[in-house]
Amino acid sequence: MWKEENNSLNRTFEFKNFSEAFAFMTRVAMLAEQHSHHPNWSNVWNKVNIQLTTHDKGNVVTEKDRKLAAAIDSIL
Repeated sequence: MWKEENNSLNRTFEFKNFSEAFAFMTRVAMLAEQHSHHPNWSNVWNKVNIQLTTHDKGNVVTEKDRKLAAAIDSIL
């Protein structure tokens, strides 16, 4: 579940292994390109942390972030 905190939407995804986490990141990268909106994220082995905020609107959560979050949820 996404949490809105510190002017961003945040979520941690956990997978069976690194390969699954990396495959998920690849799918998210394609979505980010389609939405012209790119996450701040990190990966450690089977966990992917994603932070969404709209930089050109002053680093706050906008509809652009909410739409990308919903798109990311749809590929799970």
